Amino acid sequence: MRQLLQNLESGAIELVEVPIPSLGPGEVLVRAHSSVISAGTERMLNSFATANYLNKARQQPDRVREVLNKARTDGVANTISAVQGKLAVPIPLGYSSAGTVLAVGADVSDVAVGDRVATNGPHAEVVAVPRNLVARLPEDVDFESGAFTVIASIALQGVRLISPTIGERIAVFGLGLVGLLAVQILRANGCQVLALDFVEERVELARKFGATAHNLAHGVDPVLAAVEFTDSQGIDGVLVAASTISDEPIRQAAQMSRKRGRIVLTGVVGLNLKREDFYEKELQFSVSCSYGPGRYDSSYEIEGRDYPIGFVRWTEQRNFDAVLGLMSDGLIDVESLTTSRNNFDAADAAYAALQDGGQIGIVLEYDTEDAPQAMLSKTVVKIGSPIRSGVAAPCVGVIGAGSFALGVLLPALADNPVRLKYVVSSGGTSGSVAASKFDIELSTTDSEVVFDDPEVDLIVVSTRHNSHARYVQQGLSSGKAVFVEKPLAISRQELASVALGYGEADAPWLMVGFNRRFAPATSELLQAMAGRQGPASVIFTANAGALPATHWTKDPAVGGGRIVGEACHYIDYVRHLIGSPIVSVSARSAIGAKGVEEDNTSIQLGFSDGSIASIHYFSTGSKALPKERCEIFFDGKVVQMNNFNTVKYFGASRGKPRLSQLVSRPDKGHRQQFAAVVNAVRDGSEAPIPFAELVEVAEAAFDAYESGVGRRAQAESADPLTS
Repeated sequence: MRQLLQNLESGAIELVEVPIPSLGPGEVLVRAHSSVISAGTERMLNSFATANYLNKARQQPDRVREVLNKARTDGVANTISAVQGKLAVPIPLGYSSAGTVLAVGADVSDVAVGDRVATNGPHAEVVAVPRNLVARLPEDVDFESGAFTVIASIALQGVRLISPTIGERIAVFGLGLVGLLAVQILRANGCQVLALDFVEERVELARKFGATAHNLAHGVDPVLAAVEFTDSQGIDGVLVAASTISDEPIRQAAQMSRKRGRIVLTGVVGLNLKREDFYEKELQFSVSCSYGPGRYDSSYEIEGRDYPIGFVRWTEQRNFDAVLGLMSDGLIDVESLTTSRNNFDAADAAYAALQDGGQIGIVLEYDTEDAPQAMLSKTVVKIGSPIRSGVAAPCVGVIGAGSFALGVLLPALADNPVRLKYVVSSGGTSGSVAASKFDIELSTTDSEVVFDDPEVDLIVVSTRHNSHARYVQQGLSSGKAVFVEKPLAISRQELASVALGYGEADAPWLMVGFNRRFAPATSELLQAMAGRQGPASVIFTANAGALPATHWTKDPAVGGGRIVGEACHYIDYVRHLIGSPIVSVSARSAIGAKGVEEDNTSIQLGFSDGSIASIHYFSTGSKALPKERCEIFFDGKVVQMNNFNTVKYFGASRGKPRLSQLVSRPDKGHRQQFAAVVNAVRDGSEAPIPFAELVEVAEAAFDAYESGVGRRAQAESADPLTS
């Protein structure tokens, strides 16, 4: 099947062949009949993509500051490479479509195959969307009208935040698609509407929908127009649906409002607010969040947990249903908003027309001739070149095509003599992007084809942490060599299952992505420590940086938490430097206002040769400090490594440092790691890290979590009278 992507680097609109998405629990697979281009959002995105680097930077000053901080810590060359890598990954376009249900996942019982539905799926022939982002179309609402549902829900949510009552006078700034839909919804709500824009055709449409409308291009003062419209009483509420960098719409909205009026922003405008504009009138100002409550809440959108209707009357899905009800009752007219219809094959022409600013509702129409079963069978698509005859190299299947795989893992892997046959991604899009970029033969959403293919020698797993153990076990049982990104497992039960599978496999070969072992800086540290006489003391500091509480890595069920999921890197690293088994683990986590903070933890390790190590894993530091630092004290010497870029030596006799500049930018050993992996698989030799060490490190990570977070949290929550 095909999907529409925007290349952020070149600005090109690309119609890309991708496999149909895999269907997860709680999801619905929908075949598109129509979708609508969001003129405001997608024009803005296209303008950013086609801009040069300087103008891109001007449009996103916050990102510029992040880039400058990264350049200070990771070097200019590394930063440029990272920025170019981000921009080189195309992103899906669109978010408002309608079609027919092809299949439903587990736990979906109220939607059936064959149902006609509206969704927030992108511009693609088949989409997989969570159940809470699907609404059934009424019988008298066709696919084209239904495709406007999600965009109309943005307008509806903005109107809801204004809380209009019958007879109130509401102003709408900006008469694009969202603004004109809002005009109709407000009129259906019994409101008098003042509509304002600079385009005459849009002003005329607003008048058609029952609004008093003015063309600001004719020199009309919107504040004076509001004074006349309200008989000098002031506007009850203002919906700002405009797109401009100017602060004027918000300033004018405040000036035209009555005392205690409401202003709601659904568009994108300048927000250099002045206190005096709002203070005397006690104005309310809010920014509407997309389609409504539930948006960006993974528990609602991904896990399918609905909000109780008694507490949250209007969720984003209920807004979808409400919009469709208004369409069914004839209270929303989208036919008048449709300015062009384009076959999906000619989507590039539709986007070219979008840039002239005259379009409002651009509908994409999809070919629906293929039978449903034929569509469902398209789980593998050919992208890259077939293997050249006579090339002897390990055949590789990559499972997972997220940002880390695209930016780090695949470039390092592709730098070796390998045959990249498969890349697997659940949605299909990122896999096809990766396949095109790295000349991978096949993109698929079905991981089973990789495990079943006898040609595949090595499976590389770079997925979310809760799937690692399952893929490792499946790879081992199918007789493949398996490389899995850290962590190996996120629970002791998973680790036990992996160990059992490893023991039962005929020729087990397993490697975890502890790349820092292979970094040039690590080689220099080990050389400096060669022949040490006594125990070593190691301090490793990870300036990990803060993540939002909702980030998937912090979810114990998905990411395993940051100690198990990321600090395991540093446990393995000091284990490798010491070269002796870990015999003791303890940890202590900081306590903040919300309780134990896992990502601010100190871990203490003891080793069988008497060495000790302290790993400080902190998230509260400044990004101006490099992320990683290691100091090793032994035999009257100190060796210090900074961010896998420089190593300093402090000798007891001289007491002065000697600087060894290793590389021009941090090198954390990814390429060297895959060189070792590929050579071992090709030669039939053992994995670079013994399995016993992989298990030892995983168990130490579990011990650290339980010591620093789990047991401490339990103790703090216990009743002091009974504990």
